[in-house]
Amino acid sequence: MIFSVERSTVKLSPAPAFLSVVFVSFISMRLLAQVAPGVQEIDRTRLNQQVTAYETAPNTAVIIVHTFAEEKPVSLDRSARVDLTNLGNHLGFFLTVPGRDSAVFTNTALGTYTVSVTAVGYISASHTISVLSPAKQDVEIVLHRDPGAVTLNEATGLLSRKAQKEANRAVSLLKSGDLSKAEKHLKAAYVSAPSSADLNFLLGYLYFQKNDYAQAETYLGTAASLSPNSAQTLTLLGRTKLAVQNYPEAQSALKQAILVDSEEWLAHDVLANAYLHQKEFSKALDEARVAVAKSARYGKDASAAAELTLGQALIGVGQKNEGIQALRVFLDGSPPKNMIEPVHALIARAEESNQPQAAGSEITTSPDPLMAVPKPVLSMQTWRPLDIDDIKPTIEPGVICPCAQVLAKTGQRVQELFQDITRFTAEENLFHKSLDGVGLSNYAETRKYTYAAAISSKPGSVLIEDYSQDRVPQHGSPDGIASTGFVMLALVFHPEMQSDFDFDCEGQGKWLGKLTWLVHFRQRPDRPNRMQDYNFAGNVYRIDLKGRAWISSGTSQIVHIEADMVNPVHEIQMLSQHQVVEYGPIPFARKSTMLWLPKNVEIYFDFGKHRYYRHYTFDNYMLFDVDASEKVKLPPDTTLSGPTSSTQRSPD
Repeated sequence: MIFSVERSTVKLSPAPAFLSVVFVSFISMRLLAQVAPGVQEIDRTRLNQQVTAYETAPNTAVIIVHTFAEEKPVSLDRSARVDLTNLGNHLGFFLTVPGRDSAVFTNTALGTYTVSVTAVGYISASHTISVLSPAKQDVEIVLHRDPGAVTLNEATGLLSRKAQKEANRAVSLLKSGDLSKAEKHLKAAYVSAPSSADLNFLLGYLYFQKNDYAQAETYLGTAASLSPNSAQTLTLLGRTKLAVQNYPEAQSALKQAILVDSEEWLAHDVLANAYLHQKEFSKALDEARVAVAKSARYGKDASAAAELTLGQALIGVGQKNEGIQALRVFLDGSPPKNMIEPVHALIARAEESNQPQAAGSEITTSPDPLMAVPKPVLSMQTWRPLDIDDIKPTIEPGVICPCAQVLAKTGQRVQELFQDITRFTAEENLFHKSLDGVGLSNYAETRKYTYAAAISSKPGSVLIEDYSQDRVPQHGSPDGIASTGFVMLALVFHPEMQSDFDFDCEGQGKWLGKLTWLVHFRQRPDRPNRMQDYNFAGNVYRIDLKGRAWISSGTSQIVHIEADMVNPVHEIQMLSQHQVVEYGPIPFARKSTMLWLPKNVEIYFDFGKHRYYRHYTFDNYMLFDVDASEKVKLPPDTTLSGPTSSTQRSPD
């Protein structure tokens, strides 16, 4: 029988509210207030004011610069600096414009110009334009967020409307660098919600930026206690402890951060620094090597900072030549200007040393590697992880992936999963949350269901019947949205589905310490989409998927898989959808059976100006005593769905 899967039919309705979000990034950005030589600041009254005509001198042009975040037509949510530089005389002007506004330059002489845009938390971008006639010229520039951005810690409790309003205002001010006003609003929010991990983190972040490390320690320590699994909170707490030379407590916080997220290179780098100050050079070297390897994914600038720590650690253990080489790699990057001369001096001291092992605190602790690590800055979209293509995974060097073999064996395992999904029932626990403008919860609830699934056949196709039944009477679905089928994301690798996707075996990495093959997949545009679509107001919109799977090198089982939409669907305001599914072995003692089944599912989706997060877990698995010819009996009103997400919103 030919295997095929019908796409999910999804009915959605627009949501009434608008929400926006933020990221926290540890990548530096130059201050917007700096004015370079030869640059003149233009009065803010000349900013774009939604007009259709502009006054300009004879034989001059009007240049309008439109800035977008990630893609058009998404506007920036923060201020940006826009520079216009005449390449003929190297003179220019700049505007600092609020988010969502365009920069308007009038009285622009004819010639060739460079347009550059800088915003906190984004990578700067520039275009060269030619102004050939006295007319209006529009320039569109898309900024992309820092690849090193990490998510803001989720709220441990709900905030009152007043506290939420104050927190939102504070984050907006923090993103624009106005620390004094942000402090006022954060303290106002904190009065009514002192046990909020988010507010404590933001206050700690604010005081860290102000170099008030005593205050930062207090709030970050509280945030870490309230949310002990936040790697970014623990890392910033470790940096704060290091800044006040409390090395033992810095090491403790950073070790905990690494336990939470071993892929976070900055925690390894700062921990190596703490070991350097304690003259524990071997430990410093181990952490520095990990930091260099893991920071490479974020580009040359990030890995160069880790190379400085590595160089000092190598010198500390007596590997002088290797250490000097690492220091030169640091200098070949884009180091802070105030670090260049001290690093050259360090190299000179190491070269001049007659000791066979040039170790010693006078060599290894100056300059302080922490000076090369930029302070954290706020970026956007804390509510969801980065897109699957925005992070380059860590790959074991020199290991060649046998792609065809991996796909073949994984396909066999997914065929087993396809059959096993009908053999069990489990308690399904749902945590649902809607998010406000800065990634804080404004509504959350939990639900419990009984989960089961079965295979159903139609001529020429096989389908998954996936349903959840309320364990106690519950009215409707959270926020009127019902989601099904996400547990079967692994069916991308089913032998009969593989031809619909392009696969790239990126190499061998690790998941939870175990070796895995990392396989990237993407829907082929020339093949039918049999995984997911949305039905909105009678129209069907195809949702092409891309993602990455971590596949056990030993068993060929999928242990972790993530997927994103290839493109947003602006017609229905479906801007993003991120799915995460974890699979693992589930033992059934009564039958002495072990099945590989879904264990955790996370869904992040941005639809109709709402952001939602859902987390499904499963427990109390029970094995059906049926054979392959039998089916689980489903309720008569069960809706047939495809293998991935089916989301339906009830009428508002």
